[in-house]
Amino acid sequence: MTQEFDVGEAGLELTRPEAVSPGHPFIASLEHAMRMLNRVIMVPCMLAVFAAACILTYSVAARYFFKIPTDWQDEMAVFLLIGAIFFSGAYVQSLRGHVGVEAVAGLLSARVNRIRMLCVDAISFLFCAFFAWKSWSLFREALHEGHTSNSTWGPPLWIPYSLMSAGMSLLALQLLLEFASRIVDKGRHA
Repeated sequence: MTQEFDVGEAGLELTRPEAVSPGHPFIASLEHAMRMLNRVIMVPCMLAVFAAACILTYSVAARYFFKIPTDWQDEMAVFLLIGAIFFSGAYVQSLRGHVGVEAVAGLLSARVNRIRMLCVDAISFLFCAFFAWKSWSLFREALHEGHTSNSTWGPPLWIPYSLMSAGMSLLALQLLLEFASRIVDKGRHA
C-alpha cells in the first residue's frame, strides 16, 4: 500500500489559462468563481503563517534574551494558524492535494472508481457541512455570551470560531461543487 501526494488532474487545470469547465454552464461558472476565491484567500493564508512564525520567533527571543513575559503571542499565533489552516482547506481540496491511498483506486475499474469518488465526495461534504454547522453554532454562542479565552490576554473566542466556521463552509462548498461536477460531467472526472 503506497501513500502519495495526489494532485491529479486538478493541479494541471490551475496552471492552464482559465478555461471553461465542460459540463453544466452554471456549475462551471461556480467552479470558476470558487477557483478565483481560493486564489485570493491563499494570499492572506500565506501571510498569516508567516506572521505566526514571526510572532513565535519574537516570543522565544523575548523570553530567552530579554526575560520579557509573553502572554499574547502563543494565542495570536494559534488564531493565525487556525485561520490559515481552515481557509486553505478548500484550495487544497480543489487540487485534490490530500494524502490518498492509491492501492484501492488502482484495483478498481474506471466506473467503480468513479462511484467510489462520488461516495467519498458525498460523505466528505456531509461531514464538512455538519462541522461547519456546529462551528457556526459555537460562533453564535461565543459572540452572544461573550466567551473569552482563559489566558491573561483573554481574546474573544468568536474570532477563532468565525475563522473555523467560514473555512469549513468554504470547504463544504468546494466538495459540493466537485460532487455536482462529477454528476453533471461523467467523462471529466472518470
